[in-house]
Amino acid sequence: MVVVMKLNTNAEQIATLDNRLKAGGFQTHLIKGVKRIVIGAVGDRQHEDLSGLESMPGVEKVLRIMKPYKLVCREVQEEDTVLKVGGINIGGNKLTVIAGPCAVESKEQLLAAAYAVRRSGAGVLRGGAYKPRTSPYSFQGLEEEGVRLLAEVGAQTGLATVTEVVDEESLITAARYVDILQIGARNMQNFRLLRLAGQAGKPILLKRGLSATVEEWLMAAEYIVSAGNGEVILCERGIRTFENSTRNTLDLSAVALAKRLTHLPVIVDPSHATGKRELVGPMSRAAVAAGADGLIIEVHPDPAAALCDGHQSLEPDEFDRLMTKLRPLAAAMGREMR
Repeated sequence: MVVVMKLNTNAEQIATLDNRLKAGGFQTHLIKGVKRIVIGAVGDRQHEDLSGLESMPGVEKVLRIMKPYKLVCREVQEEDTVLKVGGINIGGNKLTVIAGPCAVESKEQLLAAAYAVRRSGAGVLRGGAYKPRTSPYSFQGLEEEGVRLLAEVGAQTGLATVTEVVDEESLITAARYVDILQIGARNMQNFRLLRLAGQAGKPILLKRGLSATVEEWLMAAEYIVSAGNGEVILCERGIRTFENSTRNTLDLSAVALAKRLTHLPVIVDPSHATGKRELVGPMSRAAVAAGADGLIIEVHPDPAAALCDGHQSLEPDEFDRLMTKLRPLAAAMGREMR
């Protein structure tokens, strides 16, 4: 349920209500929005009669949330969640572009990519250090050396950083180095990892699973938020369908739907969705038109020599041209680019 508080509610009244809810077996989350203050309460209310909540001092109304995802839904928070990471905003009226190589291969490669994407206007540097590959013989990433290089290059170029984690060990290690932790499509329903992400103290970029419904995707986000971390970025990266002419099928309807259902920022990964360099630009523009809060794009200084996903990585000049085309489109959608 959601308890909507009056605008003139004081701290003592909020604390009294919070204690009452906790005594009833509820897990509570205080959300201070621009227009109202609410307390999200998640739990089983059958053990105590809470019918008198609406008469408590400071309470305006009590709303029952019927959706299974209680804390990430719009009923709990009408305003968009805006994350502040490394001096940039993700969500709201900003269009944030995350860019960089699929994998960290060397300091020289990462520096070249970082300076290139920064010049073109990207705000966050991506780079994989723990690579969950389909084949056990494919490049698996530099692991801790990779996240250390990511942190070093991020500091040198002034870019925030994001990398994927695959288990508890990689999460603990990466959290020491990078600004945003990514949970990939293969781990979207790794519920233990989701709970750990909720305790990591870092923003989480949560990719939609290969065959996940929108509700399953939002429920995965609910795991993270219910564990104490409200800083979640949703990422649509294409789903698996019968179509085999692209790597995946980019579901832009899910972006528009998720923006209606949740207050969390929603970004799009056109690189993994299409798997083809020539389709990244058109799908990036389509994603912005669909209302996405940002993009995550693979950029490599020499895609032909990339150790993974070179075929879907843009060269720096291609990325720069794409960013030039995105700016007027973003402005038409009422968004600002960094």
